[in-house]
Amino acid sequence: MSILKPDFIKPVGLGAVIFAALAFLPNFVDNYYMSLAISVVSFAVLATAWSMFSGPTRYISLATVVFFGIGAYTVAVLGEHMAFPLVLVCAALAGTVVALLVGFSTLRLAGVYFVIFTFGLTELVRQVVSWYEVNVTREMGRYVFLDITQNDIYWQLLALFAVLLLTGFILARSRLGFALRIIGEDETVAKHCGIDVTRVKVALFVLSALFMTLTGAIMAPRWTYIDPLIAFNPMLSFQVVIMALLGGPRRLLGPLLGVIPLTLLFEVLTASFPNHFSILLGCVFMVIVYLLPGGVLGLYEKYRAPKKRTLSPPNGTDGTTKSEEKAA
Repeated sequence: MSILKPDFIKPVGLGAVIFAALAFLPNFVDNYYMSLAISVVSFAVLATAWSMFSGPTRYISLATVVFFGIGAYTVAVLGEHMAFPLVLVCAALAGTVVALLVGFSTLRLAGVYFVIFTFGLTELVRQVVSWYEVNVTREMGRYVFLDITQNDIYWQLLALFAVLLLTGFILARSRLGFALRIIGEDETVAKHCGIDVTRVKVALFVLSALFMTLTGAIMAPRWTYIDPLIAFNPMLSFQVVIMALLGGPRRLLGPLLGVIPLTLLFEVLTASFPNHFSILLGCVFMVIVYLLPGGVLGLYEKYRAPKKRTLSPPNGTDGTTKSEEKAA
């Protein structure tokens, strides 16, 4: 299937114009708003990458921070010894290897078992890294001093987000994307259709983890000090899930509708209620799950679909079928 079609070129061209305009943002805002823009773009990458896997497969993964932390720690360890592009390559390879190991060992699980495993994996990795730092390096945490500015981080994240959206756009129109949608509806049917369910899920899980790892690596120079609690903070995984669920994880741009308002909300809550942020985050989570189980896009499609059917009957102009018209 050729991708050089109008339905591919038009949205890609529009997206290129939008991203080109966003690239000039550092010239018009101060440091605070630049920092806020970095948070928005980083969460946009993480939430979209999470939805790329969890949206079609309906597997709720809480391992986002595992790959984010791997990327950040790779930069902390290798940043002063290698050129930054090579460090990014090493981070990508490390994240891919871990994702392959996790994918082949756990993606046979389903439902709550997969959720529990990915949550436990976060704590396991954090404890292993902490043990290594204390018992091998004899230090807890590492300093990151790289000649990378805030604007550089923003541009790198923006480029990564553009690549992610292009990847998701192509994936949705590929055989792999079609197979994923079948798996999400019913794995048993997918197996009977001849789809290698495990390999398809692992492939998408690795692709999703790759973008998460690169996000952590790009964000690492933003902090001058990184320790296991900062790099592998499980709160990040919950924030990403909440953002994706609010926007709608079944559409490519759905997570972005949750990222922008919730990033601003979390910024206010962190500044105003630093000691109660976890409680308020839980309240936001419950409200979204209870009131918007399909996200903003799901709610829009729910109330828009009946209207479209009423305004545009599928057969005759008065809603009758062709067989009924012949009989009349």
